[in-house]
Amino acid sequence: MANNLVFQHLLTPSSLQSMVRNWLAEDTPAFDYGGAVVGNNPERAVLLCKSEGVLCGRPFVDAVFSELGCSVQWHKSEGEDLSPVCEVAEVTGPARNLLLGERVALNCITRASGVASSARRFANVRRDHEWHGEVVGTRKTTPGFRLVEKYALLVGGMGTHRHDLSSMVMLKDNHIWSAGSIPNAVAKARSACGFAVKIEVECRSMEDARAAATAGADVVMLDNFAPDALAPAAEQLKKEFPHILVEGSGGITIDTVASYFSPYVDVLSTSRPTQGYSTVDFSLKVRKAGHDPSNPVVTSA
Repeated sequence: MANNLVFQHLLTPSSLQSMVRNWLAEDTPAFDYGGAVVGNNPERAVLLCKSEGVLCGRPFVDAVFSELGCSVQWHKSEGEDLSPVCEVAEVTGPARNLLLGERVALNCITRASGVASSARRFANVRRDHEWHGEVVGTRKTTPGFRLVEKYALLVGGMGTHRHDLSSMVMLKDNHIWSAGSIPNAVAKARSACGFAVKIEVECRSMEDARAAATAGADVVMLDNFAPDALAPAAEQLKKEFPHILVEGSGGITIDTVASYFSPYVDVLSTSRPTQGYSTVDFSLKVRKAGHDPSNPVVTSA
């Protein structure tokens, strides 16, 4: 990871605007009945974090409320570890616009922070073991929400695998079976993508790995190799093909990732941070005298 890289700068204004307009249109496709109740009176609302986690999603929250003519003042930094209950930001604007953006912004920040929190745990294991390689998140993401989840991986400290089918060629078993062989699949891929795009081949044996490397693959994925099988296979592959990047994948979790670390493995990929992650609990409450925005649990009727 590059030091001092501002991940927000990866996001283009046009893509942010397009996403939030779609999100807002989905949430209010017709009349805003609640908005008619509160009107345009100016209000201030506090964004509270109510569970532990890594803050992620500020650019998306900013874009949501900017689209609605509201402003956000942040009290916590992107990527900061949060402990409940704490004030994360204050949002100001017309009451109905605050409430138009409330659920959309919360849906985004709770999920982005959940992914970032999971990614941070993987990143910490890598750091603690001083492993040289990268632990990366795959494209097994939520449809329509990939940009947010991939961004959250970076904020949490992980890397990202290819962003989409256009980012890198990955030849999996279905491609190879359809093409007839690994050499045929790699040759066709190289003709299509040229020199500018890397080709990765999913391999289930050393025979497959050698065929991929010989055919000109840039990355060899040793797929579903147990840790005790991955390390010696990667070592042998590096001896025979020193230029090849070796990736391990399949069944890697936060509890097992360290067992896959090897000086001969360059990348470990996992879908765990973007599939089945826990969210971080946030709420947005209008500030009013005599009302507790933390919304404490009711203990008596």
